[in-house]
Amino acid sequence: MYLNCHSYYSLRYGTISPEKLLFLAREHGLKTLVLTDINNTSACLDFVRLAPKYDVKPVLGVDFRNGTKQQFVLIAKNNLGFQHINSYLSTFLHDNLLRVPDRPLKLEHTFVIYPFEKGKHYELSVDEFIGIKPEDLNHFAFSDWNGQSHKLVVLKTVSFQDKKDFNTHRILRAINNNTLLSKLSSKEYGAQNDRFIPIKCLKDLYSDFPLLIQNTEQLLERCHIEFNFTKKTPQNQRHYTNNGALDYRLLKKLTYSGISHRYQKMDQTIQNRIEKELQIIKEKNYVSYFLINWKILKYARSKGYLYVGRGSGANSIVAYLLRITDVDPVELDLYFERFINLYRKNPPDFDLDFSWTDRDDIIKFVFKQFKHTALITVYNTFKYRSSVREIGKVFGLPKVEIDYLIKENNHPEHLNRISYIVLQYSRYIQGFPNYLGIHTGGVIISEKPIHYYCATFLPPKGFATTQIDMLTAEDIGLYKFDLLSQRGLGKIRDTLKIIQYNQPQSSSFNIFNIEKLKSDKRIAKILKNSGAIGCFYVESPAMRMLLKKLGVNNYLGLVAASSVIRPGVSKSGMMQQYILRHRYPEQRSEVHPVLLDLMPDTHGVMVYQEDVIKVAHHFGGLSLEQADILRRAMSGKFRSREEFSSVKETFFTNAQKLGRPAHLIKEVWIQIESFGGYAFAKGHSASYAVESYQSLFLKAYYPLEYMVAILNNGGGFYSREIYVYEARRLGAKIEAPCVNTSKDETIILGTTIYIGFDFIKNFALSIAHKITDDRQTRGSFKSLDDFIERIPIDIEQISLLIKINAFRFTKTNKRELLWEALMKVNKIPKQPTVTMFKPECISFKLPEFKISRLEIAFDEQELLGFPLCNPFELLCKNQHNSSLKAIELHRYIKKVISIEGYFVTVKNTITSDGKRMFFGTFIDRNGDFIDTVHFPSVVKRYPLRGRGIYIITGKVLSEFDCISIEVIAMYRKNFIQDPRYEEQVLEIMA
Repeated sequence: MYLNCHSYYSLRYGTISPEKLLFLAREHGLKTLVLTDINNTSACLDFVRLAPKYDVKPVLGVDFRNGTKQQFVLIAKNNLGFQHINSYLSTFLHDNLLRVPDRPLKLEHTFVIYPFEKGKHYELSVDEFIGIKPEDLNHFAFSDWNGQSHKLVVLKTVSFQDKKDFNTHRILRAINNNTLLSKLSSKEYGAQNDRFIPIKCLKDLYSDFPLLIQNTEQLLERCHIEFNFTKKTPQNQRHYTNNGALDYRLLKKLTYSGISHRYQKMDQTIQNRIEKELQIIKEKNYVSYFLINWKILKYARSKGYLYVGRGSGANSIVAYLLRITDVDPVELDLYFERFINLYRKNPPDFDLDFSWTDRDDIIKFVFKQFKHTALITVYNTFKYRSSVREIGKVFGLPKVEIDYLIKENNHPEHLNRISYIVLQYSRYIQGFPNYLGIHTGGVIISEKPIHYYCATFLPPKGFATTQIDMLTAEDIGLYKFDLLSQRGLGKIRDTLKIIQYNQPQSSSFNIFNIEKLKSDKRIAKILKNSGAIGCFYVESPAMRMLLKKLGVNNYLGLVAASSVIRPGVSKSGMMQQYILRHRYPEQRSEVHPVLLDLMPDTHGVMVYQEDVIKVAHHFGGLSLEQADILRRAMSGKFRSREEFSSVKETFFTNAQKLGRPAHLIKEVWIQIESFGGYAFAKGHSASYAVESYQSLFLKAYYPLEYMVAILNNGGGFYSREIYVYEARRLGAKIEAPCVNTSKDETIILGTTIYIGFDFIKNFALSIAHKITDDRQTRGSFKSLDDFIERIPIDIEQISLLIKINAFRFTKTNKRELLWEALMKVNKIPKQPTVTMFKPECISFKLPEFKISRLEIAFDEQELLGFPLCNPFELLCKNQHNSSLKAIELHRYIKKVISIEGYFVTVKNTITSDGKRMFFGTFIDRNGDFIDTVHFPSVVKRYPLRGRGIYIITGKVLSEFDCISIEVIAMYRKNFIQDPRYEEQVLEIMA
């Protein structure tokens, strides 16, 4: 009877979750319910999946509207009708300018319901009806439609549950319209009675029109929607070649043809591994999955794109031979069952990383190559803090008051009525879907058309995107391909290009010869001495310190460290145990022999996801099927303890039967449980380590070119400023942008690095393009006048160039240049004109100007965000200084010292009793790192006050040869007064 029900996926309109709708339907005695969200089908599959739980027959449709104006409701008779509705809806979602018409196209297997409007008439086809709402009954009784009852149905709308929901609905509508609640037009929100009432009450309302009730019931009886949620049969593209047998022959051929590329000779171990994997891949019907990934990466190689295949897929020798991954699973003894086993219910997962500049082209290829393709959406939900801000604006609160509500721990008794309501409704809508976004890299390649499952919309990048998210897609058997982007690969790719132009004689190396890189002594030295700043995954303070503690100087050590640092290992306390057992072999004697036998390489410590599976199976007696439940729980998609809890009792029972000590069983289980959502497969860590080694090689042999590539890819873990300082530490001469040398991006000539125009705040890159294009065509600029004649530029933009000293080749004081520009350049840029005779430039007699190096540094600070000189040069001289350097701290273990450090970054954390503490990172005058620990009492007395140079007083500590300072006190030092304003200050004082 309810043909028009909205969940909160009627975005910024509905207020009820899909499951709550079903619960309410059952409570009100409904056996059938139609979900018709407004221009959206996000909730439909979940609605169908959950309906049996509430003994409700699900029916699907869409409420087509222009804004809040209902045009018609389409209801699917069956799955094919639902597909037609999704396709039709998508035409409007792909073209935001397209308005929903008064009547839809003829869609097979669908019903159309038009809202009753007084005086409006339709010629209705067999599957078209007029919907009569309860509030329409009086008008309808006296309309012409009363005589055509066979074309009429009950149209009861449900958008909210109760009065609070109605108030929430109005708030959401005000947010959507960016208006005050008091100014929200009644046309912008629904009627207050758009809620559930018991089915008997609804029928009583229409008791004078029994045919309407009969028509509605007959319509619902003709609707049947079925989807298979067992996941037994994946819905991804079934075949690569349209033939299963041919697919397998191709996979086998590609696998064996890849042996010569990967191995010098094939032994029995490799042969057995290949045969085992191929058999399981065939048995699990994953052949097309491998071939589709192979095809994507074959295209990537044809375009010269760098990529990394990672995730548990690196555990597969077939993936290695197909060049999907670059990790040898035989060498690393990777556990194939972590990737695929006969008990695994969902397909395996390859994560394919591309450079951030190449990924869009890869996606374009996938859409062109495979017929039924779409990106996956993510549901961006209302977060509490942002909700407070949005609802505060709706109620007209000033920004200051909204900021107070967000930041303070507010008690209801201290708030006025409006502020209390803002907080109350902010909590209520927390978790409501707000808008649809795009998954970072998820792509669906389906056997059936995407619209069989949902509608699609078209984000700015122009790729069709599902209205269902990843978890809903997996529920129906659609498993994503992960095509991700990262800047690390962009840095490697750009470094190779920079080497070609800056050191063409040195570009004969092969960065893909990973075996050679693993034995490189320079790389080992960088790892051991924590010199990996800028290198993928190993440059953060936490990773740098861990590598130091472990004394890592080889590939296998780096693979382990990449996983040890993950929260699953570190939070369980096993990171500390791993370091102890790694450095002190005698500690390993205390480990249970079964654990040590299962994990000899990691000294009996669970480090990788497959370690958890092996321990659960061999130590805890779980079956492989039960162990696969733990694998899913560690995947990071659910971040839930439910999967762990479901096998906990079995683990304890079986482990006791195997004679394991009770205290050890409990300890091992706690460790297993800590891995929930926070662990790497060993193959994943190994894949990361390969990319780390490539970046380490470039840092070791081409450090300046590598630093330039980092700057051109937006930096890394640290800000671009830190990489400029690192480049200087490595021997580079750093130059500000220059109109005769610089380009949009940063470049290097020999050992001189010219900062790119893209660093200059508020400088138009369109002008940067004109500068480089003109310079390439007509040569260098001779003077400021020559530049003005050739480049159309306004006074604001040329002032930026002059202030950053981009005309220093003229040998003219930049203050003088600014005066000249003010007299010669207009506010509106003039297009240069070509003349036969060059006009004589007007020259002006200007007073003599002086400018200091310090003024240049402050101009750089203003325009680039940091000075190009060493920041310690800008300190005031008349304050306490320390000559101690980071490299000398090892001499002062357990002693209290003072040292100067330039603030780099901070990691905040919360102690067990809820107090804030942090770990700081600073650099000294030489650019070497200083690591600090700030406990809560120190944080409160000596808070960080932003960027700058601090005098840090504290006790020097050493843990496994890793030096840090436990801070006792800390003060930010004063920089010299900005000399550009010094004269103005003196005049004011006078």
